[in-house]
Amino acid sequence: MSKAGALDLASGLGGKIEKAEVLSAVEQYERYHVFYGGEEEERKANYTDMVRIASFTNLALSDPSNLLLGFLVLAHVNKYYDLVTSFYEFGWGESFHFAPRWNGESLKESIKRHEHFLALQLGLKPGHKVLDVGCGIGGPLREIARFSSTSVTGINNNEYQITRGKELNRIAGVEKTCNFVKADFMKMPFPDSTFDAVYAIEATCHAPDAYGCYKEIYRVLKPGQYFAAYEWCMTDSFDPNNSEHQKIKAEIEIGDGLPDIRLTGQCLEALKQAGFEIIWEKDLAVGSPLPWYLPLDTSHFSLSSFRLTSVGRFITRNMVKALEFVGLAPKGSQRVQDFLEKAAEGLVEGGRKEIFTPMYFFLARKPLSESQ
Repeated sequence: MSKAGALDLASGLGGKIEKAEVLSAVEQYERYHVFYGGEEEERKANYTDMVRIASFTNLALSDPSNLLLGFLVLAHVNKYYDLVTSFYEFGWGESFHFAPRWNGESLKESIKRHEHFLALQLGLKPGHKVLDVGCGIGGPLREIARFSSTSVTGINNNEYQITRGKELNRIAGVEKTCNFVKADFMKMPFPDSTFDAVYAIEATCHAPDAYGCYKEIYRVLKPGQYFAAYEWCMTDSFDPNNSEHQKIKAEIEIGDGLPDIRLTGQCLEALKQAGFEIIWEKDLAVGSPLPWYLPLDTSHFSLSSFRLTSVGRFITRNMVKALEFVGLAPKGSQRVQDFLEKAAEGLVEGGRKEIFTPMYFFLARKPLSESQ
């Protein structure tokens, strides 16, 4: 996607959202979160709202200019995606996820390698029918389909992202092998045993119930086939009695719309309860030559990503303040920026202390029979 700058990017966006609605939406969103005294059960009960808000934040945080109009996310959940999808692409590309990086490897290259690794682990073969759970605009879907010569269906609950994804499929020339279905991944509209493989990239962490989500994936997967995922998790180093650890966890949850970040062990237990056999699992953040959180680390200076630096964020912060003052940005914009920056701090600190990972990988198999 080619855009000259943030103003060009924003020129066609946000027209459907009423500015007057933003502040009350910000207040409602804040009330959901433990960081502001909210309760976990309320977040889970409202997960349909939360999940649609969720996945953009780590991408928006990677480029503070994305926040210019991205604050409007909270006005209306579906209208939010109408606005921020272009900001995702502007700041991160078509694939909305982190990746471990080698020295000398660009972020874009690391993201592709991360996707190829997933395809190889699934053992994809030409002609396989594959499901991408929580697919965004389909960056990984297209990459994996081309890499493995498979047909990939993406499930997503936002009409705007699906429309954008179909357009990108056409541009990439994969519209005959890649498609989208608008649906809730907790209640998928597919018959039993439909797919040869299923994957999820930093998506099922938004499910209010890991077991329910994995059980639904188990249902639509063919017997003997594989499910692989990258999950957002708290690691074994997380201490729930450590106030600093709890603060970091809460910062990540509020900025990323998560009802509760699960421990790696909880994910494994939910998989087993759903019927899966665990083939192998590992936190791929461990041992990465470059930290996954580097794009969010303001102490890392890069001319190519100047807006991520402390100076760049300072400029953005004041620009937003001015825009809100003159009425070009809605009331509440600064408050949203505050908790988005808190989330960035939480992600970086969580990564540094190794208490959080966005790439807990597992490969699981559905047995050939229920008795196996």
